[in-house]
Amino acid sequence: MRITPLSLLISASLLASSAFAQDTATVTGIDSEISVKQTEYDNSTRILEKHLKEESQLQNQLELLRSRSTELDKEKNQALDAMNEMYRRLIDDPTINISAAQSRYQKAVIDHKQNKDDISMQLAAIASHRKDIEQIRVAKHTLLNTLESLKEQLTTARVERLRNEFTREGTLEVNHTINCKRTETLAACEQRGQQMGLQKATKRFVDQIFANLTEERIVEPKRNLAGAQVQILSSHVVNSAFSGQGNYNVNLSVTMRGEVNSSRLCSLLSIDNRYCSEYGTPLTAAYQPAYNNTFTDSQLTFSNSADNSNTVSVSRLNEQPVRDYSVKPASVKKDYPSILNKKKDQSVELTLRSNVYDDEVFIDGVSFGSTRLITRLPPGIHNIEIRKLGYKPYQARVDLNKAQTINANLVKKPKSIAAPTYTREQPEVTIRQVSENVNVLNANVETPVVVIPAGKFKMGDINGNGLANERPVIEKVIANSFAMQSKEVTVGAYEKFVANTGYKTQAEKNKGCAYYLNGEPVWEANLNWRNPGFEQGSDFPAVCLTYNDAKAYAEWLSGQTGQQFRLPNEVEWEYAARAGTETEYPWGNEIGKNLANCGWCGSEWSNRRASPVGSFSPNAFGLYDTVGNVWEWTDKESGESDVAVRGGAWNFAPSLARASTRLILAPDFRSNYIGFRLVRER
Repeated sequence: MRITPLSLLISASLLASSAFAQDTATVTGIDSEISVKQTEYDNSTRILEKHLKEESQLQNQLELLRSRSTELDKEKNQALDAMNEMYRRLIDDPTINISAAQSRYQKAVIDHKQNKDDISMQLAAIASHRKDIEQIRVAKHTLLNTLESLKEQLTTARVERLRNEFTREGTLEVNHTINCKRTETLAACEQRGQQMGLQKATKRFVDQIFANLTEERIVEPKRNLAGAQVQILSSHVVNSAFSGQGNYNVNLSVTMRGEVNSSRLCSLLSIDNRYCSEYGTPLTAAYQPAYNNTFTDSQLTFSNSADNSNTVSVSRLNEQPVRDYSVKPASVKKDYPSILNKKKDQSVELTLRSNVYDDEVFIDGVSFGSTRLITRLPPGIHNIEIRKLGYKPYQARVDLNKAQTINANLVKKPKSIAAPTYTREQPEVTIRQVSENVNVLNANVETPVVVIPAGKFKMGDINGNGLANERPVIEKVIANSFAMQSKEVTVGAYEKFVANTGYKTQAEKNKGCAYYLNGEPVWEANLNWRNPGFEQGSDFPAVCLTYNDAKAYAEWLSGQTGQQFRLPNEVEWEYAARAGTETEYPWGNEIGKNLANCGWCGSEWSNRRASPVGSFSPNAFGLYDTVGNVWEWTDKESGESDVAVRGGAWNFAPSLARASTRLILAPDFRSNYIGFRLVRER
């Protein structure tokens, strides 16, 4: 019997599904949006470069005008002296003509005044140009964040599309012929033929799934990592017959659904495992299951499951076939309602969840990976333990006789100093020193700092993933150790400063503070460090502060403590943030999940608001929140009109929270995603 081409036998649900078309449309749509935003970003870069070049030209012209002003002032004075001399001579000789001297002085005065007017106009032009540059920069930063956010969405959409493509449903019709053994009864031969037909159907179904993957070119070389399975939903015999030569031929129609270990999707797409963490424990690199491209009948196996369906695992092909088949013989051309009977599963389902990420579950002393975990265990008593570094272990003893879900709440251990021996957190002793403009607080002022050792490092885009302003990579030397605040300056600390001095921030005096709305910075007059647009406590980083607001706090703190505090320069900031590493983040080149508070970083605050300072583990120098939470002001370089902020923020993409990322802003810019920390001079 001729077998109908496979491509004609797969049902429409496998090859042409609106859901899968929608998945592809989503990916394509995001990809197109990325192209549009990339073009806009490139254009904004060119426009900014043009404006910066024009500003440089305006500054050069201003310097020429100022230089000419000195010359014109000198000429005016000389003309005045010459005219005065002519007036003295005129007293003795009234016939002397002084018009030339008068004309010279008049021209010198006019030229000098015109030059002053030109300087004023040039300053106004530069000021206007600066405003344009500030707007272009903020818009460019917005585009950059939008662009990186779209890339996050694109990767997530690719994972979801692949998962849906692996779990497609379809109906496959196969034809299979076997030679009956002389010792077999006709019923046994019929049963065996139908079993082999099922096996052929599942193998072809998996092949067809892989062949129809949108990213088949990327996934196929890693086919052995997929752990792909097939669940048989229903099957029936279309027709069957015995031949006179002792052969049995059966034509089966089998409806199946694909299954895949979703945590492995990231490995198949060569992307960070954080995109698949919601699906379960990622596949370890050491996992290498057997998955051949061709199979013999003896290799293909399937087993009963407890849900009225059959799961055929193509990653377990070397196991012995399951022999417990209760197949009812079917007459020729009659429906075959159920080929496989249920096999009762005596195990009980246990679901484990916890309030932390990257934990480890031990059941009866055996590691089962991390939560969220769904597993099946024999009925009876089981000891459950969930561990995570820095947290007290969660332990429970469970009498498992029916499906249960355990929600574990791990509690942080008391904080200890996680920095190396040369780094220690030092509460500063208040020195009651009064300056002319600052009164001493009655309460102590604490400034927890850590010592940053001397050393050298590579500064900039070491791994080639950064922006143009992060290049070239330059080796920098920190000749002397210095102290840096271990955490960002908090709302509570800034409150003490304001209460002591009556200082009003620029946001409070002017037009408020910026926040993000639909990916765009929007100014809100009522927003300031007290009310940044989200709920905050005294241990949150102080935001909605300008560069000058931060410097004012540093000057006050210096007066209160008798020690010199200031904003760190960019070299100091990046050196301290890297803490001896050359990776994008203190823990590696991938952002991971719930390791920092940035957009799409998996924390409870991501894309919602800032988090309390010190909510995540410190780096090797003992500094908290150098990745995400809020951007931090750095000290302005001499001669520069703009300032760099570093570190990323709660509403910016992970790629912008790298150690070397730098955004350039005007000193009077303020937003609810920018704060600061200080260094203390030796």
